[in-house]
Amino acid sequence: MFFTYLRRELRRRRKAALVVASGLALGIALVIVVSSVSSGMSQAQDKVLQSLYGLGTDMTVTKAATPPGEGDTNRRRFEFDAKGDTDAEQSSDRVMVQGLQTLASSTVTEVGDQDGVAEAVGGLSLTVLKVNGEFKPGEFTPPEGGGRTGQGGTGGGEVRGGGAAFDVNSYTVFGTDVAAPALGPLTSSKITTGRTFQSTETDAAVAVVDSAYAKEKSLAVGKTVTISGTKFSIVGVATADSGDSAANLYVPLKKAQTLADSKDKVTTVYVKAADSQQIAGVKSAIQKNIPDTTVTTSADLAGTVSGSLSTASDLATTVGKWLSIAVLIAAFLVAGLLTSSAVSRRVREFGTLKALGWKSGRVTRQVVGEALVNGLLGGALGIALGLGGAYLVTAISPTLTAQLGSTGGGGGGLAGGGPMGGGGPGRQTASKALDIALTAPVSVATIGMAVGLAVAGGLIAGGFGGWRASRLRPADALRRVE
Repeated sequence: MFFTYLRRELRRRRKAALVVASGLALGIALVIVVSSVSSGMSQAQDKVLQSLYGLGTDMTVTKAATPPGEGDTNRRRFEFDAKGDTDAEQSSDRVMVQGLQTLASSTVTEVGDQDGVAEAVGGLSLTVLKVNGEFKPGEFTPPEGGGRTGQGGTGGGEVRGGGAAFDVNSYTVFGTDVAAPALGPLTSSKITTGRTFQSTETDAAVAVVDSAYAKEKSLAVGKTVTISGTKFSIVGVATADSGDSAANLYVPLKKAQTLADSKDKVTTVYVKAADSQQIAGVKSAIQKNIPDTTVTTSADLAGTVSGSLSTASDLATTVGKWLSIAVLIAAFLVAGLLTSSAVSRRVREFGTLKALGWKSGRVTRQVVGEALVNGLLGGALGIALGLGGAYLVTAISPTLTAQLGSTGGGGGGLAGGGPMGGGGPGRQTASKALDIALTAPVSVATIGMAVGLAVAGGLIAGGFGGWRASRLRPADALRRVE
């Protein structure tokens, strides 16, 4: 009887039901779109941070660089042999540790032993400055009149031409722990050609090259690249997920330490926490137990992200959230008022039903049932509209720019570009811009939230109408009988 009467009443009042459902649908659709866009913002920011840290990395441990003092052996210095054929090309590499401050390899073990740390691996970030060119001797022009220079001569004459022409090239190299491939910047890249490192290649002269650098320098799997006199065989080409790699070349950590004359040294310790909810506590423990280190978490780096990604994220999380709440409240109120108004127009109907023996509770349940069906209908329409809006955002894929600034600490895995500094992890004053395509993924949780809102809207509207219907008396119907 209940469902039969419910079906008949909804069919008889299709327009009113559609108006209530449409109001709820708009509010629910807006919530779905805002939630999916916010989720897309979070994913975009994760991509930005992964380009600095590497997939699965929760924090990094570094040591702040100190200004180089007088007589510092780490200053850039190039020496060329002037003997022999002066027309021959001269070449010299200068391999430098980025940031100039290193940590002992034992620090990796110390960090790994801290409570809450699931895994820790070390990495060494290097910059290679390559200078090559040649000296050209000048030509001596004798004095006019054929006089001789030197002892007993008339003097005169001059040297013309000559000089030196040298080219300076800079690129970055990252020493990665091949025995622990789950952490570090290389995990944010995908091997597109060849292979990654093997666990047995701890001291092998092999390298993985970034795809953009490989294209620029015409490098490929099977070719070799020379770093400070050592030839490395290229075994793989990697493409960064975010479009910007952490380094131009990746080599085994032990080999990188040899190149930089930094035996048992690392610049960055990449840390994965056992529990993502305890990252702040792990950070505090590391800073307390391992002095003179700087710990940088994903949250710290997220605060340095600016540009349109940050602006859009703030807009989605603040304006979008409050706008959704305001629209939902308005939709619920309108649905409730419309349902209550519909009950007022059905005074004679409900009064007659009560006169026929319907209890107030039965009348209330009837009104709430109709409102709940309207809410579910509005939820279905809202989910359809929300999915359409999210699909439209993903199809358009607006490009957002993420500008990454310095953390001001020890680098914390920041990567950046520069004519001399390159873009490896651990750089202190680095900054870079990334273009991220925005998507709007809709999760099962978002759909569940939409269904919950639909039910809540129906119950709220039914509550208004049911309260009004419960107060009706049979005498009210008799007064309006004509």
